[in-house]
Amino acid sequence: MKIIAIGMNYSLHCKELHANESLPQEPVIFMKPDSAILKDSKHFFIPDFSQQIDYETELVVRINRLGKNISERFAHRYYDAVTVGIDFTARDLQRKFRAEGKPWELCKGFDSSAAIGDWVDVEKFKDIQDIHFHLDINGKTVQTGHTRDMLFGVDKIIAYVSQFCTLKIGDLLFTGTPVGVGPVNIDNHLEGYLENEKVLDFYIR
Repeated sequence: MKIIAIGMNYSLHCKELHANESLPQEPVIFMKPDSAILKDSKHFFIPDFSQQIDYETELVVRINRLGKNISERFAHRYYDAVTVGIDFTARDLQRKFRAEGKPWELCKGFDSSAAIGDWVDVEKFKDIQDIHFHLDINGKTVQTGHTRDMLFGVDKIIAYVSQFCTLKIGDLLFTGTPVGVGPVNIDNHLEGYLENEKVLDFYIR
């Protein structure tokens, strides 16, 4: 399986981190290896190589069919469940790599950098582009999002990505983070919610 992630998919987040850049005209894609997966409420351990690990809360979509060159109007047939995930980012390394004009996969794809919660059947929601999600840290809401605010909706992303790489059963799609990212610290308790249902629950160590 592979993890496909979308950057800069919420306009306010783009302004938050990339104020001097134009909004993207096509989905911004990066990948994480399967060793990035963190699940089953396991602890996230802050790595020694970074002084600032940021949380980025996202809707995560699970691919359930093999597909290539998928039409946007049929894209909804290719996923069956959603959850809340955290795209952990070594922000200090990202700044360094970007300033040097180098690839920045290492700041996104390190071990355990893709936390995922419990899966919820997509049929529970009337519209995948009408889902609220949020993250609490130590009982306080720190980031909220709504999928209608995506620059590129889930079906459009699937159609776009499938032009370049075949989607396979079990692949995960991290769909981008809204405004409100920030650093995590040791002993933080992270809880992620789809609407009012808690699907993600783990600690930072």
